[in-house]
Amino acid sequence: MRASYTLRSALLCSVAFVAALPASAQDIIEGDAILLDEILLKKSKRDIKTDTATSETKIGQEEIDDRQATTIAELVDSVPGVTLVNGNTPTGSGINIRGFGANGTFGTDQKVLIQIDGASVGGEELYRIGTQLFTDPALYKSVRVLRGMGGSFEYGSGAVGGVVQLETKDASDFTGGEVGFRFRQTLQGSTNGSGLISSSIFAWQPTDNTEFLANYVYNTSKEYKDGDGNVVPNTDFTMPSLLLKGTAHFGEDRAHSVTLSYSDSTLEEFDVPYDAIGGNPAFGNVDRKFDTQQAVAKYRFNPSDNDLVDVEVVLSYADQFIEQSSVSGSGSSLYRDTQYETTKLLFKNTAAFSAGSTSHDLRTGVEFSNRSRLNQGTSAPGGNDQRLALFIVDEIDFGNGLTLTPGLRFEDQKLTGDITDAFPGSYNNSALMGGISAFYQFDSGWGLFGSAGYTVGMPPIDDLGNPTYATQPEKATNYEVGVSYANTGVFTDLDTVGFKLTAYKTHLWDVTSYVVPGTFSTPIDTVDLHGFELEALYSMDNGFYTDVNANIQRAKYFSTAAGGSGFWENIPADQLRLTLGKRFGNEIDLSWEVIATAKMDRTTTPSASHLINNVRATYRPQAGAFEGTEIRFGIENLFDVAYQPHLAERAAAGRTFKLSLAKTF
Repeated sequence: MRASYTLRSALLCSVAFVAALPASAQDIIEGDAILLDEILLKKSKRDIKTDTATSETKIGQEEIDDRQATTIAELVDSVPGVTLVNGNTPTGSGINIRGFGANGTFGTDQKVLIQIDGASVGGEELYRIGTQLFTDPALYKSVRVLRGMGGSFEYGSGAVGGVVQLETKDASDFTGGEVGFRFRQTLQGSTNGSGLISSSIFAWQPTDNTEFLANYVYNTSKEYKDGDGNVVPNTDFTMPSLLLKGTAHFGEDRAHSVTLSYSDSTLEEFDVPYDAIGGNPAFGNVDRKFDTQQAVAKYRFNPSDNDLVDVEVVLSYADQFIEQSSVSGSGSSLYRDTQYETTKLLFKNTAAFSAGSTSHDLRTGVEFSNRSRLNQGTSAPGGNDQRLALFIVDEIDFGNGLTLTPGLRFEDQKLTGDITDAFPGSYNNSALMGGISAFYQFDSGWGLFGSAGYTVGMPPIDDLGNPTYATQPEKATNYEVGVSYANTGVFTDLDTVGFKLTAYKTHLWDVTSYVVPGTFSTPIDTVDLHGFELEALYSMDNGFYTDVNANIQRAKYFSTAAGGSGFWENIPADQLRLTLGKRFGNEIDLSWEVIATAKMDRTTTPSASHLINNVRATYRPQAGAFEGTEIRFGIENLFDVAYQPHLAERAAAGRTFKLSLAKTF
């Protein structure tokens, strides 16, 4: 398949400006290198998908390790278009993609889907709690972020912002597919908040066809300080996490496989503000405990002699329980316990075949799901959200550089309130949604692409309290166009250049998730957004590399009730992120990351511009007593800048030193 690679960059006026030039070629990524025409080249830490119209970024194990993230949110904030609402702590943080997802009021608006090994996780519009993605980065080997609705029709409806998919580690990642036992221990400490993370992985492969993994992570931190040295209250946490996973292959040519996985993360807080996002004392204090569990059973049948059959059957279960009780004694209805249970059964087949001059990668599937929420009385309705979905996506390669990918999804919903609840009604909704994308690859390495999509966001359980909203799905269209480039031997014989520039326009109507800024109940009719995203990279055979990401976005709402339009405030500030790095063989990797964020004044809560610097170093001894050891050192917010990112409701952390040691035995 075609590759995706990087770009030359220059810093202008203390903000980076990027320019890129040509390249092409077939290449195969192997570990940390690119095998291109039998020439082994070093690449950047992250690949750019220049061969597809989908706005997609995948963060692999190397980058996960080097970023030394404390929370899942911190793993994805370097992706263009992705912004954090807070982020340094599991509680009160959220993921915002292109202006959708988390905001200062709710942790989710149902427009960013989050999945762990295929299980849909997170709750609904819980007031001032956060995204509810309570899990540890150390459990995962990759994170895939789809921005916009392109590519989302296989995974769910209403993904106007996008999809975040996390994949847990496997035993074979450490055994290398060989029979035997491996143990990996990672210890990480951070100065700001005296943070400590311990990850212990037991990987066992008793035969060539079976593997088992156990991973226990202990993640704890005290309250951190901002750039002015002030303690940011209620930012301390302790979160232990567990992952158990096993896979067995059987049958001729290992055509059959069964994978079972289970993960569990818990988090306890005592005498903390109910308002986990902003810490507003008006809501009183609570004792609170989170327990998040996911269980996934996956069967796959992929016979080597039949390209028409690649069947996956996935049964997943996600359970999130939030137990809270009042400390302040106010007796607020907000303090009730909350429990979400989501069960999904997916049948999917991928068929590869040719028809005339075209080749097809056809993915079809049917999905049954049920989400239930514990009765919460008047603060949040209890009930069930049952859905049946059918989807079909066909990637059609015409053999002349043109690829078309049409996709359709039909979803039928039955929303039923708990008969003991204040809102016991029952509602039915159904919708057909879909889109098409086109990508044309020139022999020179340039590519042109575009896409159009339409999706429908089914009403969540929260809308049982409003009969109008319970039968009014939100609807959205999205259009994207762009240009990409990938090549080698551009400035030198053995360099790699690549970039992808995407322009998008999104229109949302029949809006039920938002109100006019500064009001509590004035409805919004429509939201219109447009923006640009840039991903670029450049690498040389001497180990030098650079990554560039940028995002610029504008948005407005229209409200009949308010008598006009205004700036829609959920979008992030404009941002440019530049990383310069140098590898010295396989032993040393040094990098400097600069994040330039513009001021945001198109809002009732403006934020100032800021320039943040992060440095990272990785050392992997290749011989001697420390062979196989990995030592990582990082300094985040190098110059101890005091700032509060736009959309966040608390100050960011000041200078933080991080040191981690990892060894596989």
